[in-house]
Amino acid sequence: MQNSTAQQPGYRRVDPQKLSTFVSEVYCSTGVCRADAAVAADALVQADLWGHQSHGVMRLRWYYDRLKSGAMKTVTDVRTVVDAKAAAVLDGGDGVGPVVAKRATEEAIARAREYGVGAVSVRYSNHFGTCMYFSRMATEQGCIMLLMTNGGPGMAPWGGRRKLVGTNPWSVGAPAGRHAPMIMDVANTGVARGKIFLARQRHESIPEGWAIDADGYPTTDPRKALEGFVLPMAGHKGYAIGAMVDVLSGVLSGSGILDEVHSPYDPVNRSGAGHFFLALDIAAFQPLAQFKARMEEYIAKLKAAPVAAGHDEVYYPGEIEARNDLRQRADGLYLPEDTLADLQKTAEATGVDLSPVFG
Repeated sequence: MQNSTAQQPGYRRVDPQKLSTFVSEVYCSTGVCRADAAVAADALVQADLWGHQSHGVMRLRWYYDRLKSGAMKTVTDVRTVVDAKAAAVLDGGDGVGPVVAKRATEEAIARAREYGVGAVSVRYSNHFGTCMYFSRMATEQGCIMLLMTNGGPGMAPWGGRRKLVGTNPWSVGAPAGRHAPMIMDVANTGVARGKIFLARQRHESIPEGWAIDADGYPTTDPRKALEGFVLPMAGHKGYAIGAMVDVLSGVLSGSGILDEVHSPYDPVNRSGAGHFFLALDIAAFQPLAQFKARMEEYIAKLKAAPVAAGHDEVYYPGEIEARNDLRQRADGLYLPEDTLADLQKTAEATGVDLSPVFG
């Protein structure tokens, strides 16, 4: 299980709720309405609570810069451009990513309720953070959800030497009875680019095998890695999955594809990101209570497996995040000093007081 950062040097405790309020106020300072700002803030802080600091509040300044430049619109106006019973296409209008994704998640669930399955394709959105924030929403409504998104180029096509394919993450979430939901959330590179940004921010090296530099040589320097290429997971398989995610997210929706998509750390260019959401109403397949009981049995079998050397126990997908969340909501959230320094700069730029988060 991911270790607590409480005793590590270079970290400081913050109050998660007050941090969320701070982030929300930063969004509001740009003209985002309070309801949308609350969604965006919760998505960022929740990532930190799960232990995914690469997708947490360290990204706030990126989003703030995009809102200030107009690359991301402060007013999110999601339009339905195709309404075909179980299927729909939404246009996010370059709005705030988590707000667009929340609307798409709700739309997919509503259509699944009516037709057993709901498929929603989204064009012209923005980066929305962790996929599991939205797949978890579906599990709370008795649905299984598959969702995915494309992103700015991070890796070269297999055999190539030009960044074209994004990390293009995807997630599957399912309710698990008395347990926290079972959720998979993975990028198709060996590591999300956000983790390399986090290593650069912490002045840490990265493991071998994460990336190569611009000349194609292996590197442990996060700066050279960001100038070069992130490597796909499982070699050509990760590249193939990433390409298909782009087909479902970008080609199908009519949004950007490959290097037409711009990443959240680009402060001025339209994102062009596309998403795909597929919700399955479990009750259309079998009684929900039966499904939950079977999931509990499934998890019990997983956790009964003999423990391998170097491990304390067997975890099911999403369990570590659920435990991190419970612990950090109770004990406080610990963030790196570099992240807090960036938040302080954002506070100074916006006039929003950061000091209450340390209370």
